[in-house]
Amino acid sequence: MTDNPGDDQPNPFKGTPFEQIFGALGGAFPGAGGPGGPLGGMDGMAFFQQLQSLMQPHDGPLNWNAANDIARQTAAQEPDPSATQRDRDRVADAVQLADHWLDTATGFPSGVTTTAAWSRAEWLVETQPVWKVLVEPVAARSVTGLSSGLPDEMKAAAGPLVGIIGQAVGGMMAMQIGQGLGALAGEVLTASDVGLPLGAPGKAALVMANVRAFAEGLDVTEDDVVLYLALREAAHQRLFAHVPWLREHLIGAVTDYARGLEINAQQIQDRVQEQLRGIDPGNPEAMQSLLEGGLFDPPQTEAQTAALSRLEIALALVEGWVDEVVGVATQERMPAAAKLREAVRRRRAAGGPAEQTFAALVGLELRPRRLRDASTLWGGLRSRSGQEARDGVWMHPDLLPTAADLDDPLSFRAEATAPEELSADEFDAELRKLLDGPDAPDAPDAE
Repeated sequence: MTDNPGDDQPNPFKGTPFEQIFGALGGAFPGAGGPGGPLGGMDGMAFFQQLQSLMQPHDGPLNWNAANDIARQTAAQEPDPSATQRDRDRVADAVQLADHWLDTATGFPSGVTTTAAWSRAEWLVETQPVWKVLVEPVAARSVTGLSSGLPDEMKAAAGPLVGIIGQAVGGMMAMQIGQGLGALAGEVLTASDVGLPLGAPGKAALVMANVRAFAEGLDVTEDDVVLYLALREAAHQRLFAHVPWLREHLIGAVTDYARGLEINAQQIQDRVQEQLRGIDPGNPEAMQSLLEGGLFDPPQTEAQTAALSRLEIALALVEGWVDEVVGVATQERMPAAAKLREAVRRRRAAGGPAEQTFAALVGLELRPRRLRDASTLWGGLRSRSGQEARDGVWMHPDLLPTAADLDDPLSFRAEATAPEELSADEFDAELRKLLDGPDAPDAPDAE
């Protein structure tokens, strides 16, 4: 790219969304960053230089080095003390006690192999591998979809400049993702706080600076807060350790969402023009808000809606099971548990930063109402059939409750009673009935 492209240089993107995008973002085409361009001189050029720094060569659809730098800068806007040895010992002791209590609440054994007290910066480092798996399919589809949105004749005229589109979109998405993760690092309480296994398998971790901030204003001791969050974290670890298909089930729903992403160049152009009308071209902060406003968020397709519904239900079932199991574990032991349970639920219901950031990064809004419904469903099943039947639902994804079941949670397997002792063959036959449905042939070897 030259510093001073001539005014007579042809614009291969004229009439496409990319003319609007690059023109707005600071001089990708003739005169855009100059005194008469839409960004008005040096401020515009400074903004474009920031964007250009995100367009350095990198592997994959996103520049994760740039995203990480932005995330760290965002998280560092507030003090981020390193965890002390006392913090690490405190978390280890709380998780050990939590696991002891959970042994009476679920048949799943402990899934914790190590514990940690993280700073916010450490949370960013420790969870990045999973965020890459969650975010990259959506980013890749967005980048390739926008690049392929050009007509063939435009691609031929543009030549190597087509690659700029993917780099610029990837750079802008890296900026948005870095800011989102940095904001989330300032709020998240544990490694599993968004209902997903973000940390390494078996590592139960609390972000102590955020735990202390959460404890402020609650009419309970900080030790109770640490123990309650350790219970939730240890319960998550048990579920993900002993339901081997669950991790892939959740991540697969995100991948299915990405596959359903359809890029409509005309719709993007219309949205770009609409958003640019409200932007002050001489104000870099206003241009920054353009990037943060979901510039490239396309409307959801039918396939995406179905994938997000599956993900939403699965996450609600995970969180509801954790809520139910921790409730059982603390019922006779921890007077402050009811107050803390409600505080955690209110935090969810308020659409807290964890939910908002997850929605921005992946496209999912986790409805808090589903969490309460799922907890009610698991509790009702336990009351009728016992803990073993409740936990046995996790044996196979086809056994999971559906959205209709969550609409009427107390009716889920309402006919169920405490299970009788079954032989191995009888157990296999009953499981096959559940998987095949009521219309399946009775013969055990039926196809």
